[in-house]
Amino acid sequence: MEKYKTRTIEKSLNELIGNCPVIMITGPRQVGKTTLLNHLVATSDKKINYVSLDNLIVRSQAIEDPELFLRTYEIPLIIDEFQYAPDLLSYIKIKVDNARKNEMFGDGKEVGTLYYLTGSQVFQTMQNVSESLTGRIGILDLYGFSEREIENKEEPVFLPAIDIIKNKERTETKSTSEIFEKIINGSYPEVNNENGRNREQFYETYIRTYIERDIRQLINIKDETKFLKFLSSVAARTAQEYNAVDIANDVEVDSKTVDEWMSILKNTNLIFMLQSYSNNNIQKAIKRPKIYFMDTGLACYLTGYMSSETLEKSAYNGAIFETYIISEIVKSYTNNGLDPRTRLYYYRDTNQKEIDLLVFYDNKVYPVEIKKSANPGKTAIKNFDIVNKFGTEVGNGIILCMMENIIAIDDNNYYVPIEYV
Repeated sequence: MEKYKTRTIEKSLNELIGNCPVIMITGPRQVGKTTLLNHLVATSDKKINYVSLDNLIVRSQAIEDPELFLRTYEIPLIIDEFQYAPDLLSYIKIKVDNARKNEMFGDGKEVGTLYYLTGSQVFQTMQNVSESLTGRIGILDLYGFSEREIENKEEPVFLPAIDIIKNKERTETKSTSEIFEKIINGSYPEVNNENGRNREQFYETYIRTYIERDIRQLINIKDETKFLKFLSSVAARTAQEYNAVDIANDVEVDSKTVDEWMSILKNTNLIFMLQSYSNNNIQKAIKRPKIYFMDTGLACYLTGYMSSETLEKSAYNGAIFETYIISEIVKSYTNNGLDPRTRLYYYRDTNQKEIDLLVFYDNKVYPVEIKKSANPGKTAIKNFDIVNKFGTEVGNGIILCMMENIIAIDDNNYYVPIEYV
């Protein structure tokens, strides 16, 4: 039996337990949400009950009579795949409010955490959550393993500040071929455990399950072939700006349909949309977001790459390498309970000047370039001076690359090995 692998997000989860009456963990299918909470059940000093709405009989009860459903199970209670019965949220709110009222005016018993919810679809539930459980819920996003989790290393938030980077434990140094093997394998636990499944079989099953259990619940797909073509078209555009018309022409649907389907990919956490940065000081900034698949193995499968050797030699290698780095950085934020959407951006303007990543932290902006090279050259920082126009304090710049060691480019910019992400 596979041994449980510690997840960075456990610290954030433990900080919420007892302080939030409801805790929700969202994320794509098969990233370990249920395993994480089963580990919590096994290690908690108090009994935590568990029920899954994957069970059709249980799901039917939760949908038809939510009040009776909640009475049936003692708290604290884990409700797995709760998106199948979103009306439960209104009844959970009543339970929480009654418990709070009793704490304040009754026997004084502390509310603590009453419900743990997991869901692979944010699309249907977030509006209900915001309306029903504001001030009562803590929300965490979980993705597949980060490289630091795989290596059992501490995973702090990624910050480009050079003093922080120099004091950070680096991951194991890998050759380019080893990096591309990791990229094509992806981050899902089932592919990365000691007895990992064949990746092609895993991703084939994953796509089928995703369409049958998530997509069909959200929209009425008349032509699955077109939706699969859409998935492949988006995967081919990872690390590129989102252009609905281009994808629509590729898939032979209208751009409104593409926008709708992209919203579903985003809200089922398969992709991350990196927003462009602009403010009143910048007149020519382009405002389209960039698309990043959160699992590189899935993106490679959808684009037809079966071997890391072919992938490394392909025209796709730069985009998928950048996707790998961005997804690792995003995970460092979500695993620490922080929202990357308020801290990570990219920059591009009508003069074709671009910066791969802008990290905003502690009222400073740090420019970052990502290069699949052991010697990217000083021209990689040629656009960093743009950040001086932003009207905020500027930190040092870095080029994340395949160099072996941290090397200064000038007084304020550095080459940094990707092992420091």
